[in-house]
Amino acid sequence: MTTRVVLAEDSVLLRDGLVRLIGEGGFTVVAACPDAETFLAAVEEHRPELVVVDVRMPPTFTSEGIRAALDVRARHPRTAVMVLSQYVEEDYATELLAARTTGVGYLLKDRVADTRDFLASLREVADGGTVLDPEVVSQLLTRARNVDPLSRLTPREREVLGLMAEGRTNAAIAERLFIGEGAVEKNVSSIFSKLDLPPAEQDHRRVLAVLRWIERDTTKGQR
Repeated sequence: MTTRVVLAEDSVLLRDGLVRLIGEGGFTVVAACPDAETFLAAVEEHRPELVVVDVRMPPTFTSEGIRAALDVRARHPRTAVMVLSQYVEEDYATELLAARTTGVGYLLKDRVADTRDFLASLREVADGGTVLDPEVVSQLLTRARNVDPLSRLTPREREVLGLMAEGRTNAAIAERLFIGEGAVEKNVSSIFSKLDLPPAEQDHRRVLAVLRWIERDTTKGQR
């Protein structure tokens, strides 16, 4: 049996070209869709082994395609997903890879130099492999290095951590913020979790959290 493919591409010329290329490569294109809505409907109807999706599609041409790919990933875990785009959507690309790195690919259209390599990439993804354009990998790694872990904190948690950095106890923080000590403890626990500080001696984690806060302020001051 050949691998059945549902394609989502809004450009009619590129869509027709991909249908012909993918078909000649030994796949069976069961549907070629111009937008995310018809693409998702086609996936539900045909239950393909592989989908090939553009990132930016009608009506807003922002992220409809890759959000549809995430939907397919969630609803049909056995369906392989190949994202083929001109852009690296870092947030969605990270989410696409977060839960499962098998049967997934992300290639940039302008960097596909050989149709045989492209078809080989489709086969690898359909067989459960992972194919990522080096530029996609580079951008995701750069993003990971630049992410500030403190950005995960809520405004209240940032207040609590700032007061922790001043050396205040939970009781003193509660008094300063006019909240109960129980609420402070919940915020502190959430801070530890969001800063990836595993369970250990309480004072030790508290010191590490404060150091993260101080490091952030020092880095900002050097810019």
